[in-house]
Amino acid sequence: MSRKPFRFKQFEIFQDKTAMKVGTDGVLLGAWADLKSGNTILDIGTGTGLISLMLAQRFPLSMIDAIEIDNDAFLQATENFSNATFSDRLTIFNLSLQDYSIDKKYDLIVSNPPFFAVNDTVDFDARKQARQQETLTFGELIKKTSELLQKDGLASFIIPYDQMGDFCIIASQNALKLSRVVYIKGNSATVTKRVLLEFGFDEKEVEEKELIIEVDRHQYTENYINLTKDFYLKM
Repeated sequence: MSRKPFRFKQFEIFQDKTAMKVGTDGVLLGAWADLKSGNTILDIGTGTGLISLMLAQRFPLSMIDAIEIDNDAFLQATENFSNATFSDRLTIFNLSLQDYSIDKKYDLIVSNPPFFAVNDTVDFDARKQARQQETLTFGELIKKTSELLQKDGLASFIIPYDQMGDFCIIASQNALKLSRVVYIKGNSATVTKRVLLEFGFDEKEVEEKELIIEVDRHQYTENYINLTKDFYLKM
């Protein structure tokens, strides 16, 4: 059986070994997260390695560490990293964030984190495990992010809109202050389902925007095209 990767302009993603496939959430975060200064990046829960590869493309001087607890996803991301032209700037660790211990601070930390509530009734397959907060709670994610982030660094996440309030409260309790927000809608008629969030340690006026992905089915808005055009082969 042939293996067909998901091809982007400067890299490709094999995803046959993991339940976590290339999706809009990851592409949005990889295209949006900002690196204001420095060159060290941490990708928490890298899955196939998509976000790390996007950031390596966007920031050619960056050195990127990625963490992935699931062994199959770790092997998949390792393959995808090794195939990339910027593989020498990518390092992956097969362990949980809770077990990640390093004498280093990062200029940018990104994560597309688990988002099913712990008490959700779900079939515990691999995809849902990757989305389950029993594996990594928001509290654990944000506390560790605060510990690993440079004083002038930024941390960016994509989460469900209805969990934004709790997420921001936990961030505030860990000295992280919201600086940018993008409210994501599938189209103009749908409700906001996702939100991109950026935090830092400095108090700033929060920049708020809305991003609508489609005008109609498979007809993308100009804003979405402009955000992702450096990656997708076709829009």
